[in-house]
Amino acid sequence: MTHSEKIRLSPDNRYSVVTRGVVETESLGRRLAALLRDNPSLPRYVALFGGLGAGKTSFVRGFVSELSTARVKSPTFVLVQEYPASPAPVFHFDMYRIEGEDDLYSVGYYDYLIKDGFILVEWSERIPWALPGERIEVAIKNDDVSSPDSRQISISLQKEDGYENTRT
Repeated sequence: MTHSEKIRLSPDNRYSVVTRGVVETESLGRRLAALLRDNPSLPRYVALFGGLGAGKTSFVRGFVSELSTARVKSPTFVLVQEYPASPAPVFHFDMYRIEGEDDLYSVGYYDYLIKDGFILVEWSERIPWALPGERIEVAIKNDDVSSPDSRQISISLQKEDGYENTRT
């Protein structure tokens, strides 16, 4: 993988790559941010999937660095971090501690879905009922690759039934 290679989705709307270390994982995050920034017709919601230590926050750090000078912090204890960015802010959620829908309401999750901004959600597997139908999914695996620093990362465009904001 080269750091400047553009992400090109296959005809089935997928892209897959093995990264070799944090620098390459962050670079992939930057490239996804550039793709979404430059293609406003693509969803601005990014659902991240992966186990502990998979590299989700590293990916987010790269994404945010493409759009902002803000320093990324893991939102594990505050659940959401907001980063001023251009062309729109980045809202970074960590759903690891979410127990159910009441928790989503208490952090204002559904309100963020109607804001103008990029939404990145770590631990999306914990809230399948609350994911929007149109989204980018990033699955990061670190258990079946050739070295401990390598990650198998799959990016896909999802267009399916999902949460729809019906508030007016």
